[in-house]
Amino acid sequence: MLRELLSGSGGIDPSSLAGAAGLPSDPAALAALFAQLQQAMNNADDGIDWSVALRQGEERAASAQTQITADERARFDQAFQVASLWLDEAVDFSSLPQTPEVLTRRAWVSATMAIWSQLAEPVALSISDALTRVMTEQAPEEMRSMIAGASRMMRGIGGALFAMQLGQVVGQLATEVVSGGDVGIPLLDDGRAAILPQNAAEFGAGLDIPNDQVELYLAVRELAHARLFRHARWLRLHLITAITAFARGIDIDTDRLEQLAEGFDPSNTEELRNAVVSGALIRPKSEAQQAALDRLETMLALVEGWVDAATADATSRLPKSDAVAESIRRRRASGGPAESAFATLVGLELRPRRLREATAMWRAVTEAVGVEARDALWAHPDLLPTAADLDDSSALVARLTGADSAGATADDEFDQALEQLLRGETPAAPGEDGEAPKG
Repeated sequence: MLRELLSGSGGIDPSSLAGAAGLPSDPAALAALFAQLQQAMNNADDGIDWSVALRQGEERAASAQTQITADERARFDQAFQVASLWLDEAVDFSSLPQTPEVLTRRAWVSATMAIWSQLAEPVALSISDALTRVMTEQAPEEMRSMIAGASRMMRGIGGALFAMQLGQVVGQLATEVVSGGDVGIPLLDDGRAAILPQNAAEFGAGLDIPNDQVELYLAVRELAHARLFRHARWLRLHLITAITAFARGIDIDTDRLEQLAEGFDPSNTEELRNAVVSGALIRPKSEAQQAALDRLETMLALVEGWVDAATADATSRLPKSDAVAESIRRRRASGGPAESAFATLVGLELRPRRLREATAMWRAVTEAVGVEARDALWAHPDLLPTAADLDDSSALVARLTGADSAGATADDEFDQALEQLLRGETPAAPGEDGEAPKG
């Protein structure tokens, strides 16, 4: 597109551009696309207009949604009431101040887009900055002034295209998620819980489990997630800050970008699209980024593992609770909404292995010290288990129960006795004064 603009030929193919951006190519969508690009060019210095993402997401989500019926609303209202009572017995966190909601797909997009935009902005700016840098470095000296103006325009266009793509991704996610906390991070406002009845029905359709049990299990799980984030007020900001910090470290491979630009065929955008979708334009993670990613994965595993363990305890009365839990685990392992969302935005994939370990760890902690002491660990990030505790929870349990203190005392006594022997002294036996016999 840049080559066509600079040559003055004006031969930009709208359908090719839409195809490269992964957007619909119907006439109405193309008209909206170019209207947004025109606005972006005129307001290139105003930052990214994320309302574009909201409109794209709402349109995609609404294309196949059904409206919530009075029966669905009544069923989930009752399910949430029972779920709250059951959860009171399984966790040490108080109930939510707000009444849980039922949302359409479009309403879920509207409620969560602010957080998606916040998470995606560092990636969008990184890509725009890389495009600008390539253009500036590669342009001949006599074209630098013209390129400076084109760079601002490209930044605006790139931001608009990224926002449109984000809208498509979130719109697609709206057809998959079953609740507000399904993705694993707090996308809704503090203390807010929600279920999407249409998606919940599709999730339970092939399980051969009574619908009321599926709905009640999902209601418990959603309330557990919302209660955790409302109680641990630091957790929401901690997670979002960690994700955006990781995203800011994303670096675009300008060499690869230059190669694509030199051989770009406007009639065949597949190579460019494949490079974008596959992540080929993003450099491998640095050591610092990988360390940050490991910490983030551990935190997300702790959250999901706690929710799994708390939900299992709260739904022990449900005859088919284990079957519903296994279906959720399989859905997650096969690439559910959490994996696709994080992989698309920040290259983060939740590993089911770590989630299983986190669930087992929280179970061990509950059995050792009880619900109150377990949930007290969420009071501060320094109290939370570490990645090493996920690998082996026995040391964590020992610390929490005080068993390691007794062991440490015994070790100190042994070390003292050994040191006396090495000095040629005879350690005191019980009831003796420790002095060596005379003569």
